[in-house]
Amino acid sequence: MNILVVDDSEDSRELTQAALRGAGYQEVHGAASAAEAFRMLGLGGTQSSGAPTVDIVLLDIIMPEMDGIEACAHIRSHGSYQDVPIIMVTSLNDMDSLASAFVAGANDYITKPVNRIELTARVRAALRLKSELEQRREREQELLGFVSGWDDRSATVYVDEATGLFNGAAMEAYLATGSRCDGEEMLSVITVLVDRLDAVRRSQGENAARAIQVKVAAAVRAVAASIGVVAAAYRNGLIIIVAPDISADDAAALAQSIRAAIARLAISNREFVASDTVSASAAVVSARVRGGSERVKLLMKAIAGAQRSAAEGGDRMTMPA
Repeated sequence: MNILVVDDSEDSRELTQAALRGAGYQEVHGAASAAEAFRMLGLGGTQSSGAPTVDIVLLDIIMPEMDGIEACAHIRSHGSYQDVPIIMVTSLNDMDSLASAFVAGANDYITKPVNRIELTARVRAALRLKSELEQRREREQELLGFVSGWDDRSATVYVDEATGLFNGAAMEAYLATGSRCDGEEMLSVITVLVDRLDAVRRSQGENAARAIQVKVAAAVRAVAASIGVVAAAYRNGLIIIVAPDISADDAAALAQSIRAAIARLAISNREFVASDTVSASAAVVSARVRGGSERVKLLMKAIAGAQRSAAEGGDRMTMPA
């Protein structure tokens, strides 16, 4: 990790650099002014669009010529540095400036004299958040690449027209592509199965079954809208939610939220046994996986778990081992 410490006080700057190196960060650089920092960041008079040269910036608020707040705003104005964490360094008697610093784009702050434990904790948290954002952006690009060649006809091959979600084939292809990285990744798969939808299809027809699926899919989208997940629908009423980098506990909470949202729809139907309204069974499977085959196996296990829950009476959630 490349870290840049910007402080006009040489003593303060060197103490901060030493603390970071002591915490295991080797690439720690110092700048005595905003102008020097801009040169080290590769920021000239025009907007920079290349890859950032540092991973995190620690920026003193009080500096001559250009203070840290103005420097923060200038860094943020360049495209390549819009997401690089900036931690402001301030004295306790200058806390009022922090509001302006956050408006300028700062992510966090620490106070002088710098506490080594607090410093390393804030830096690690900021770098962890940056890594998560980068991984989510990579997933988004992966999906964009997946659909970039679509036209109106080919889109129907991958998207369920009624629900607007990916179809099962697209989900399986997405998982089978494997991980982008060489190592393992945390993956949670949530399966939500509308109970006794086949019975609805037999007694009331395909249109009635699809109408239920459309409403359920809308509820799923509403719950998962703010989370970086991928969802797909199968025609048998099964909805798959793939949640990278989400723990088993968080995935279980998401599944329960989805089931609650479906219950709140209160769609009356005499075919449902566990209640007078549409209900859903769910399964959550989480594991660290490596490669496409392990991701697909996780999907199959989750599908089997939801089907088992539905067969045992429905309206329940399981977490298969």
